[in-house]
Amino acid sequence: MVARRAGESRSGTARALAVLDAFDHAHRSLTLSDIARRADLPLATTYRIVGELDAARLLVRRPDGAYEIGARGWHLGLLAPQTALREAALPHLQDLVTVTGHTVHMAVLDGPAALVLERLAGSRTLPTRHTPGTRLPLHCTAVGKALLAHAPAAVRAAALAGLTRHTAYTVTDPRSLERQLDQIRRSGVARSAQEHRLGVSSVAVPLLDHSGLVAALGLLAPLTSARLGNSLAPLRAAAAAITQGFSAAAAQRT
Repeated sequence: MVARRAGESRSGTARALAVLDAFDHAHRSLTLSDIARRADLPLATTYRIVGELDAARLLVRRPDGAYEIGARGWHLGLLAPQTALREAALPHLQDLVTVTGHTVHMAVLDGPAALVLERLAGSRTLPTRHTPGTRLPLHCTAVGKALLAHAPAAVRAAALAGLTRHTAYTVTDPRSLERQLDQIRRSGVARSAQEHRLGVSSVAVPLLDHSGLVAALGLLAPLTSARLGNSLAPLRAAAAAITQGFSAAAAQRT
């Protein structure tokens, strides 16, 4: 029996998704061989799939021969509920930056991670790598913990079973983290101090509506900042306004 080559046991849809997943923030443009390597597919298979995706405008070939995500991917992305949530949130995120002086970011649950939908920073706020589209760990960021506390049981179980260390302050004991999640559900506030990035403190609150978890809204500041503790009231107010606006807009679309 002839062994199948790498990638050939996957369905056509799975192979196409592997090609698209080869692109990320650090790899916005890729050559054909780069795509094949990152998607773990034979070059001939990659050539065929890339050609089909190019014809469908999901990929576009640049003059230098490299490929990028095409305009059709952007158009389809605008139809996702997360886009409507981001649009509803933006005015409140801008106000929150102005009022608190801190970097603001909003994230949603994306499988085993927190997907950053938006990040806004003022001229004097803490620089952050959490750009829109970044996926953050759930167990050691404030927005991640806020999401994890209200996530489905299967997601919480998977997260607690794979607690990876990012700094010396990361909580890797499942029982300790479970106690934190219980406290977050009671208080409505999640915190992280140097657990994901040294020198950084963060606080977050979940956005909850009648159907359950919507997103999490967080603030980041230097660990030495005394102002973060005074920002909880405007953070809660912004979260409530975003949830109300998003729910009202969703009701109009149905």
